[in-house]
Amino acid sequence: MLAFLFWVAILTILYVYLGYPLAQLVLSKLRPDPPQRSNLIPKVTILIAAYNEESVIEDTVRNKLLLDYPQESLEIIVIVDGCEDGTEDIVKSIQAPNLRLLRQIPRAGKTSALNMGIAEASGEIIVFSDANSLYEPKALRQLVANFADPKVGYVTGKMVYQSEAGSLVGDGCSGYMKYENMLRNLETSVGSVVGVDGGIDAVRKSLYRPMQPDQLPDFVLPLTVIDQGYRVVYEPHAVLCEASLHEDTDEYRMRVRVSLRAYWALWDMRHLLLFRRNSLFSWQLWSHKVLRYLCFVFLFVAFLVNLVIVGQGFIYILFLLLQLCCYGFALGAPWLERRGYGTSFSHFCRYFLLLNLASAHAFGKFICGKKQILWTPRKG
Repeated sequence: MLAFLFWVAILTILYVYLGYPLAQLVLSKLRPDPPQRSNLIPKVTILIAAYNEESVIEDTVRNKLLLDYPQESLEIIVIVDGCEDGTEDIVKSIQAPNLRLLRQIPRAGKTSALNMGIAEASGEIIVFSDANSLYEPKALRQLVANFADPKVGYVTGKMVYQSEAGSLVGDGCSGYMKYENMLRNLETSVGSVVGVDGGIDAVRKSLYRPMQPDQLPDFVLPLTVIDQGYRVVYEPHAVLCEASLHEDTDEYRMRVRVSLRAYWALWDMRHLLLFRRNSLFSWQLWSHKVLRYLCFVFLFVAFLVNLVIVGQGFIYILFLLLQLCCYGFALGAPWLERRGYGTSFSHFCRYFLLLNLASAHAFGKFICGKKQILWTPRKG
């Protein structure tokens, strides 16, 4: 019985990170369904929710004003969410006819800020940018080109994290995003992507549904678009550059927050998991999100059971050594880095462990009924 439990855990982990992407690759070859694209120039509104972002907000706004897109078809709205620094004054100092400033007082969080911004937006396409998100010049054109396909309701771009040399969490985050972007590309070839980042996303305004303040817009909104019968696709040529976090503690807190809000999003949209209306997407949602976020359970079971049955054969000794090696590299990565022996493998192991510990922490909060609406900005 214990051996069976061990193999279920191991095979589930392998399925989540290897089997599911391979299945998407096969499906993309057997039944490709890429979105139609054309050179559209719809009226676009870019929404930027900001809380105490005085160090980055000017660069972000000016970046949007310099995009390769007709200014008469572009509107930029910055929603300051109860800011206590100079963010509002900085935005006011930027002279541009298509730039608007909204105030959300008292502070109510990003989701409420986006709900406010939508009510004031004039664009038929709404683009969401973080306060520290810098787009490549043609990113907006590439993003909206996918809306030529009437089946497409939501488009997400390519997140590229830039890390300082020697940053363990930065290198791990960059590697993780390369994996995620590869998977999103495959999912788009088949139907819809399951996860987006929120820093370079676009939705048809007609499909936007106001969200509760505690809901994660990067997750709930794409799911509501799917629920309305439209596709969510990935555009690899719409590139966003952001600085990665440098410290494990900062990345860990961010991952706990995102995971907690994702658990609640899955709970709120749980009917999409029932294989009723869109069985393909239900399978994708289970594989890419539910099992991924719960992978910490299978990792714990695999390690604990392996300790108990290690004497039952050489294969169990081998798997235990493999697990000890990976966890050893994860825990010892800072020591290896200080001595010049850091490798991509040790960075990956540490980031993988960080992600799963954060998911476990967030799951505990979810079970206890805790929610998080407000948070401090990312520190790049």
